[in-house]
Amino acid sequence: MLDLRRRDFITLLGGAAAWPLAARAQQPTMPVIGFLVSTSPDGFTERLRKFSQGLREQGFVEGENLAILYRFADNQARLPELAADLVRRKVAVIATGGPPATFAAQAATATIPIAFLVADDPVRLRLAVSLSRPGNNMTGINVFNAEVAAKRLELLRDLVPGITRIAVFINPADPEMMETQLRDVGTAARAMGLHIQTHDATTSAEIDGAFKAFGRERPDAVFVPTSPFFNGRRVQLAQLAAFHHLPATYALRDYAEVGGLMSYGSNIVDGYRQVGIYVGRVLKGAKPADLPIVQANKFELVINMHTARMLDLVVPPSLLALADEVIE
Repeated sequence: MLDLRRRDFITLLGGAAAWPLAARAQQPTMPVIGFLVSTSPDGFTERLRKFSQGLREQGFVEGENLAILYRFADNQARLPELAADLVRRKVAVIATGGPPATFAAQAATATIPIAFLVADDPVRLRLAVSLSRPGNNMTGINVFNAEVAAKRLELLRDLVPGITRIAVFINPADPEMMETQLRDVGTAARAMGLHIQTHDATTSAEIDGAFKAFGRERPDAVFVPTSPFFNGRRVQLAQLAAFHHLPATYALRDYAEVGGLMSYGSNIVDGYRQVGIYVGRVLKGAKPADLPIVQANKFELVINMHTARMLDLVVPPSLLALADEVIE
């Protein structure tokens, strides 16, 4: 009788010890999302902060009720491998920045939701059926920076009226982004009587080589198109343009902030906040096919006056009046 009571007590104790384990097993698993871009983490701090802000607006905080797997390629060739890894890990959503990363995610999965940020028309890029109803597992933000390339050239001409020859960088590894910009810049240049010289660059060494060539060919100004590769080399591009005493125009304010002469484009940093919002909405059950693609509707002109003075340029009052920010 004593042995029986002892056995019952041990069984009861063992069951009680198992209760917390059973309770933990029944708790919902923390969702895991992937974050994929083709650049390095350098200079991405503010974009990630805004991305986290967008998630918080939907009630998700990393480390509390959400986990994030960050994948920074720093080389477009690694994107398919990194995208496939996120798919193998069965993440709930993949957030992407730029067409190369978005194409890699698109190729890796047709079922995991993808929230993207691109600077060109997502329909033209074949990422969506339409802007109002994307129609597949993808939706996101179009910041339009590739589609205002002609306006950037016009603003550059306003700042440096005497220019006739423009050196335009091209990244052959990002043909979709280059196509729209090169077409629009070419059309605008012909209308303004400007001559364009294109220079391919897919590595930092090739950027250095292009600027050495500028010493022989001597263009009047430089046009840097929007591209994740060029964005990740913005300090190098801004410094080389200043060293060679060449006016240059860029799509992102990041360039002007590190010494670039001028930038014109939408606020890409806030675009990442919207990506975070869309990721949060998908985690709550929304389908990407039903989330309209958000299009940027505000563009900002930023002029670095220190660089302008260094290049012996006088910024016209009319251009200063248009500027959203003047960096002294």
